[in-house]
Amino acid sequence: MQMNSLEDLFVTELKDLYSAEKQLLKALPKMAKAANSKSLQNGFNKHLRQTEGHVSRLEKVFDELGASPRGKKCQAMEGLIEEGQEIIDEDADPNVKDAGLIAAAQKVEHYEIAGYGTVRTYANLLNHKRAASLLQQTLDEEGETDKTLSQLAEHINVSAEQPNGKTARNGRRSSEKSITAKVKDAVGL
Repeated sequence: MQMNSLEDLFVTELKDLYSAEKQLLKALPKMAKAANSKSLQNGFNKHLRQTEGHVSRLEKVFDELGASPRGKKCQAMEGLIEEGQEIIDEDADPNVKDAGLIAAAQKVEHYEIAGYGTVRTYANLLNHKRAASLLQQTLDEEGETDKTLSQLAEHINVSAEQPNGKTARNGRRSSEKSITAKVKDAVGL
């Protein structure tokens, strides 16, 4: 496809997102199966259902534009999924593997947030109001998924901090700090 206008770029970027979402539909069940934490498994399964909705919304956008969603493979998502598969294949402590799965999933979410934010902005500029609304719905869900993953990480990363989930001799984790304090320190707050 030749790109001579913002409309052309908009369609190209939508095709990229469509490919990304279709690839993610295949990856999420594998991530859920590999997760040790029930909360993380449930989170992946919930996002799988949301991703089905994301694909459906994109198909509505394509229908509105009179364009086909086919034709472009998202190389970035392919690479991100490959990184996630490397975590799945690792022989790791279950809590450490879960922490790695969260990291891989958040990379995916951040990619999707950037992509949906961009195409939503294009839709607004091109006066595709319904498309902009549908894309915003997906953008909101992607943001919520990222927040949920961050909340899960607060607990799972602390568990992963201790080798094999062991506690210190006094029966406590190696640090007296609360989980929240540890996370705030880790992110520089």
